[in-house]
Amino acid sequence: MKKLTLTADITVYPDIESLPDAMGDLMRGAVTAREKAYAPYSKFKVGAALLLEDGSVVYGNNQENAAFPSGLCAERVAVFHAGATHPGKTIKALAITAASELRAVTEAIAPCGGCRQALAEYEYRQNSPIAVYFMGDRSEVYLAASVKELLPLVFTKDDLLNK
Repeated sequence: MKKLTLTADITVYPDIESLPDAMGDLMRGAVTAREKAYAPYSKFKVGAALLLEDGSVVYGNNQENAAFPSGLCAERVAVFHAGATHPGKTIKALAITAASELRAVTEAIAPCGGCRQALAEYEYRQNSPIAVYFMGDRSEVYLAASVKELLPLVFTKDDLLNK
């Protein structure tokens, strides 16, 4: 038997104003997207903004449904929209922010497992890292330089192949 220890490197910024200008703008775009989220059941709104290699920005927000498994997270709305409307464009960065109508969100909210896997697929496919910035509505901003920092034992198409 052996023990495997996994670590993640996360950079922490005190607030949006501390981010580099382009990333601050991206996060402010995610805040705007968050405000447009459809979350009547959880009252937990999430916004996402993707920066593409050509400078384009694609937005997403969570979309709930009374049949709960039918909803979709903000991150996947954004990344799937980018894949559909900007095929082949490299994703450089993702900004995510969450807020609740029921309480202050004072801790950075990372993507859920399903979103991490979807983001990892794009990162793997483009063969370059996607910087992931995430925050609550009243929190520090966390930066993971790559999805691999958030999902170190990622499942990829290589796992499906007999290598």
